[in-house]
Amino acid sequence: MTFEIQQNELVSVSGWGRLKALPGRLGTKIVEAARKIKKLGQDDPRRIIHSLKVGLAITLVSFIYYVESLYEGFGGSAMWAILTVIVVLEFSVGATLGRGLNRGLATFIAGALGFGAHYLASRSGDKVEPILLGLFVFLMAGVVTFIRFFPQMKARYDYGLLIFMLTFCLVSISGYRDEDLLDVAHRRVSTILIGSFTSVFVCICICPVWAGDDLHNLVASNIENLGSFLQGFGTEYFKISGEVGESKTAVMQRYKTVLNSKQSEESLANSARWEPGHGPFRFSHPWKQYLKIGSLTRQCAYRIDALNGYVNSEIQTPPEFRSKIQATCTKMSMESGKALMELASALKTMTPPSSARPHIAESESAAKGLKSLLQAGLCEEIDFLEVLPAATVASLLVDVVSSTEKIAESINELTTLARYASVEHIIVEEKEAAVSVHLQPIPPCSNTSGEHHVITIDQPSRHLP
Repeated sequence: MTFEIQQNELVSVSGWGRLKALPGRLGTKIVEAARKIKKLGQDDPRRIIHSLKVGLAITLVSFIYYVESLYEGFGGSAMWAILTVIVVLEFSVGATLGRGLNRGLATFIAGALGFGAHYLASRSGDKVEPILLGLFVFLMAGVVTFIRFFPQMKARYDYGLLIFMLTFCLVSISGYRDEDLLDVAHRRVSTILIGSFTSVFVCICICPVWAGDDLHNLVASNIENLGSFLQGFGTEYFKISGEVGESKTAVMQRYKTVLNSKQSEESLANSARWEPGHGPFRFSHPWKQYLKIGSLTRQCAYRIDALNGYVNSEIQTPPEFRSKIQATCTKMSMESGKALMELASALKTMTPPSSARPHIAESESAAKGLKSLLQAGLCEEIDFLEVLPAATVASLLVDVVSSTEKIAESINELTTLARYASVEHIIVEEKEAAVSVHLQPIPPCSNTSGEHHVITIDQPSRHLP
């Protein structure tokens, strides 16, 4: 009995202690949540603006309920406008346009077909009508569901196909019990179109976020991250003069974001195809080419990820072998990194990547030099197992050089498809702008009449090729 009393006292004491500590724990969690919210907003302030835009759009369509004349015209169907804004208004203009057009067209076409199905079924008699309606719904749902399995249809029109199937079933089936089917369908289609138009208007007119810009910057940033790693790999792997610090190591590790960028790139590319021409991007901009560049960039990132595993490897390679391949491997890594940085810069500025060609040529020359060293008997009298890690690093660097060349070729294709301005044309324009011609009036000469001018040409202050 005494033991039970003591146990109950201990339980009550521990419970009271937890209750006293509860405010402190809640305060800690609130502070942590506030920090996460602040960081989320600081990482991309456009998220805050988008949240305000969604609130504004919903408020605007809610006036259908608040204004008596509007509510009398639409009735309970006004809720469809609010639901449409919630599901249509996305972060980017392309995603919003895609969803808005999908929902609007699917609702209009499915509403017309549903009304037609109801009209045909109602003309066949009371007994046959439900059978025909069931047959129409079965055929339409089966066909639309099968179409959704096509990859291209699923990527761009999956949401529209779902709305088409939903609207057709609602109109055709509800018409069996509702006599005012045409009026109901008209109200729903109208409110859905109002919601779609409001979403598109708010998304485009208030701080628009273009998926094409995000895709363009993402691909360029990924290439730049790979270049940062390669530029620092040689000094870190061969431990050259202790040049690598913690900050530089952190920059080198940014390549890991490239490994999982496929889904983001495909989503942005699908949204960008819906966007109208904006900024430097015309309406038919080759967004698919960005997916090809992104795929080649990830292939290069996988090889770089393998290289990263050898940076701090505990397996020691014979110093004499490392010293012989150090110069060529470092040159391959450095020149490939410089080439990738130039490619990223050219992609950002939307100019042909001609400045990357010398670095690619230097990296290929270093790769050929490494192959010549290996063929010249560099590995004689050396245990193959001891030099295997360093030989693997060299082989991976040769693959990186090849990947860099492929990325450059794909960017050149983008340059041709997008019709970027050539570097030569830009240089000519700079020269023409730099050379100025000044006309200075002077008194007339003794044997001539009229005013004369002296032409003086100012040479450009900066060196032009």
